[in-house]
Amino acid sequence: MKNIVLTGFMGTGKTEVGRELSRLLNMKLIDVDAEIEKTKKMTINEIFRRLGEFQFREFETEIIKKVTRKKSVIISTGGGAIIREENVDALRKNGLIICLTATAETILNRTGNSDDRPLLRADDPLAQIRQLLESRKPFYQRADITIDTEGKSPRQVAEEIIDRLKGKI
Repeated sequence: MKNIVLTGFMGTGKTEVGRELSRLLNMKLIDVDAEIEKTKKMTINEIFRRLGEFQFREFETEIIKKVTRKKSVIISTGGGAIIREENVDALRKNGLIICLTATAETILNRTGNSDDRPLLRADDPLAQIRQLLESRKPFYQRADITIDTEGKSPRQVAEEIIDRLKGKI
């Protein structure tokens, strides 16, 4: 069975939907950000603060290459993982990429004023979200399946994913 890869901007529900999918399909969930924190013994915030975004992306690519060797797992990526072609190639090799979407306003509501979101540390977080969404749009559009999470529970989104994957994995 192919891997199920969840991508999309922060706050679109990748982690929660991944947990639901894991439960419903009895498949292991691998959260790339959690793997980075575990292997590097630093939080994502610490990595961004101490080493910068470029180094974080290097760690992210390293972990993606490692976890994509596994089969029949659910992989939840960080929102910017698919801006690197080598990540997309690795994820697509044995997986189907599903992009979860939401409006900028919903993303801001879901992420709130969390200090755990280094890319949203801005005077105007909503404008920052809109700008990042726009710059990543071409990358997100390359997903095999796109699912809007607006007004849906993680369970509803997981069930929609399962329905859309029939015959594909």
